[in-house]
Amino acid sequence: MSPPSDLRPYLRTLDAETLADLLHAQAERDPELRHSLELRAATQSGDVSEAHRLLDTAVTDGNGEYTAKVGAVLDTLQRMLDLGSRADLAPLARRTVDDISEVLEQSGDHTGDLGDRLDRAVALYARACAARPPDPEKLADWILEVEFDGPGRPSIDLADFATALGEPGLRRIKSTVDDVLTAGGPGHRRDVAERLREQLAEVLGDVDELVAILSAKPPRRDVSLKIVRVLRAAGRHSEAIAHAARALTHDKNPKPPEPEDETSRRRKDFDAEPDRETFAALREAATADGKWTTQRRAALARLRELAAESTGQADELARVLLDDGRPDEAWRACVRFGASPELTLELAEQRAAEHPAETIPVFREHVEELIERKDPQAYQEAARRLKLLRTLHKRAESADEFTAYLAALVETHRRKTRLITEIRTARIALPKAVSSPRAPR
Repeated sequence: MSPPSDLRPYLRTLDAETLADLLHAQAERDPELRHSLELRAATQSGDVSEAHRLLDTAVTDGNGEYTAKVGAVLDTLQRMLDLGSRADLAPLARRTVDDISEVLEQSGDHTGDLGDRLDRAVALYARACAARPPDPEKLADWILEVEFDGPGRPSIDLADFATALGEPGLRRIKSTVDDVLTAGGPGHRRDVAERLREQLAEVLGDVDELVAILSAKPPRRDVSLKIVRVLRAAGRHSEAIAHAARALTHDKNPKPPEPEDETSRRRKDFDAEPDRETFAALREAATADGKWTTQRRAALARLRELAAESTGQADELARVLLDDGRPDEAWRACVRFGASPELTLELAEQRAAEHPAETIPVFREHVEELIERKDPQAYQEAARRLKLLRTLHKRAESADEFTAYLAALVETHRRKTRLITEIRTARIALPKAVSSPRAPR
């Protein structure tokens, strides 16, 4: 079978309008291509607001649509970095990393296309930081948070961020690593600190420190080979030969099983009855043992399985995430699993100021529910919520949508004169077609 022919010579013979029509038709069939082209158009002059908008709306889409939108954002980041854009792309790149990490943690699946996009996002963030270095200590704090308190992925390679971190950022990371190692005790935090300590030695070029770290590890072929490479690169050939000879005589020692501790006991309690109370007890024990990151990921995966089964379990998951200091994840859990209207409204009230577009549908549903009560106090509350909706639409730059929504709502409920009166009292301009209210209902 002959290989496919190169179509580029033929395509170069077509005029721009024909090419545009062909590309547009393909974009209508391919969501990722369409989003990529939309972003190219929006960011032609260095404006990245469209990329932020896509991330705002992506979480409400299905997995395929979300992956397509994130891919389009990453394509735009790479294109602008390749072109040497003067725009500060680090905030968008970091937001993309955080957003993908959060979605992956919710899904519990770190494989596939979205996991690959997370690795690509981290690499682009490193490039963006190198091009326009952020505050080095704030960058260091972000890396420390991802490594010590994150879901386990992404894993940061300090060498990629070394230039942007500089001496202040690396010093801040080293200080935290030293504190964790001094505190002692096994667990996730110590494992992370050991890995970062090794990376710091490599980045700082401290050969003696790096060899000491590697030598303290259980004997393994890959570790021995790395020691040999480090010594040879430093010009210490006799030491490299001596280490290689010693490595041939070492046997790998199996790691003894860890005895049951308080975390294990609390984990059994949670598995028997996974809820807000047992989750809190597990968090306290695992945090003390330095195992919370791993335990948290597994516990939340179980709670998400249950959340898919009922509204009550969805509420339980959202409450757990709120207790854990993760309101964004709690909101996404409400949207994804269908939490109760009461809890969804509670979270919408907390989220409305920074994410108005996301919360508008929730407040609209609440207005309809209030109107259906046919109660004077409910009408008054509905009018108050309409006033809030007007503000949210303005913040979301969709004031025209509110005007159309209000006109439709008033037309539907035009006979509820008490409601119309309350809306007027709230100083909300009504459509001209609405007549003056008669006797209240």
